[in-house]
Amino acid sequence: MLAKLFPDHYYNSIFDINLEDLKQDGIKGIILDLDNTIVARNSSVATEELKGWLQKVEAEGFKACILSNNWKQRVTGVAAQVNLPLVARAAKPRKGAFIRAMEVLGTRDDQTVVVGDQIFTDVFGGNLAGLHTILVMPMSNHEAFHTRFLRQLEKLVIKRWQKHGLHSS
Repeated sequence: MLAKLFPDHYYNSIFDINLEDLKQDGIKGIILDLDNTIVARNSSVATEELKGWLQKVEAEGFKACILSNNWKQRVTGVAAQVNLPLVARAAKPRKGAFIRAMEVLGTRDDQTVVVGDQIFTDVFGGNLAGLHTILVMPMSNHEAFHTRFLRQLEKLVIKRWQKHGLHSS
C-alpha cells in the first residue's frame, strides 16, 4: 500500500519536467492538478510562464487537461485562460476522477501521466488508476486547513522515499 504513495518522478516544478522523457515513455496525455501545481492556491491567474510551457506541451504533441477537487467556477476561469479542458469537483483520489480525465484526453492509462503537488490526492489517485505519476513541489505555502494537515503526513512518506532512493529529478 505504501508504494501507491510513491510517484514515478519528483520535480521542483512543472517547468522542470522533461517532456522528451515523457514521449519516450509513450505518454500522450497530461492530467494537471490546479492549486499549487499550475497556479498558486490563492491565485486565479495563469502566468505567462505557464502559458508558454503549455504551448510547448501542445507543440510536442501532448494533450492536457486540468483535474481539480475545486469548484467548477474557480477551475473554469483558469482553464479558459490556458485553453484547457477540465474536470472539476473531481473527488480525488477516487479512481473515477482520473478515468473521466482520460476520457476527456482520449488516452489510455499507459499513455497518461498525472502531475500534482499532493501525495494523498494526485499521486495516490493516479497510482490507483494505474497511471504514471509526477509529484511537484507546491508553488506556495498558502494551503487549505486539511492540506496543511496532510503535508505533515507527506513528510513521513518523503522520509520513506529517501530510504528507497527516490530523489527529485
